[in-house]
Amino acid sequence: MRVQHKSGFDYAGAVSSSYNEARMWPRNETHQAVLDARVEVWPPARTYRYEDYWGTVVTAFDVHARHEALTVTATSTVETLPPGDLIEPGEGASWADLARPESVDRWYELLLSSPRTVMNEELSSIAADIRAAHATPHAAALAVCEFVRGEVTYQPGSTGVQSDAVHAWKQRKGVCQDISHLTVGLLREMGLPARYVSGYLHPSSAAAIGDSIVGQSHAWVQWWVGRWTAFDPTNGIPVGERHVVVGRGREYGDVPPLKGVYAGPGSTGQDVEVTITRLR
Repeated sequence: MRVQHKSGFDYAGAVSSSYNEARMWPRNETHQAVLDARVEVWPPARTYRYEDYWGTVVTAFDVHARHEALTVTATSTVETLPPGDLIEPGEGASWADLARPESVDRWYELLLSSPRTVMNEELSSIAADIRAAHATPHAAALAVCEFVRGEVTYQPGSTGVQSDAVHAWKQRKGVCQDISHLTVGLLREMGLPARYVSGYLHPSSAAAIGDSIVGQSHAWVQWWVGRWTAFDPTNGIPVGERHVVVGRGREYGDVPPLKGVYAGPGSTGQDVEVTITRLR
């Protein structure tokens, strides 16, 4: 697939300088290969890349020319694969395995609640009930995904980037980010190391080759049961060839596509446009 992700900010007046980070560069890993990638900035600026603490590729840049708008365009060609070797519900690490001190120490950061994944008393009780009903962590994790998808309606525009899992739960609606935050929170509450994954999803499983479709930034989850396994709770499917991974972390705050600070008048809004083309 070819993915073009255009994002940026409009300002109420001239900005004298800005300092920015873009996380739009897909990862090279087992189920996907990045054949080509570039990130372009307007106004023009020198960029440099590095991997952050969580292993996400960051394109950093400063703009010191006066500007009233900032645009970042990331274009990549990525080869993806189907889900492949899936774990059966009764397989994977046991509850005892996950409770061992060496396992807890290894994944400690991914067992703790973060601001957007913290649970309330009701959700903690639900997590305990789901855990008690399943013999293996992996079966419980799949049950959490099914539960969240059944209880929370996907509704674009119902929340913002600052929303947390409890907010989405109380209103029973949200976007993929909220559904993933809620799923990750429940998994951690049960004692499963869990990660929030940011990337892209091709919206059509039957897309014609060469057709460009308006796609979307997307979020899903991973949990560790002896190895990492990925699932898309918003759509109720394993992560496969329609998904493109960009970054992973504890929550959205670790992997925002574009963030920065600037000197000047307030921002009047952020524009986001994602176009995805199936190449073969």
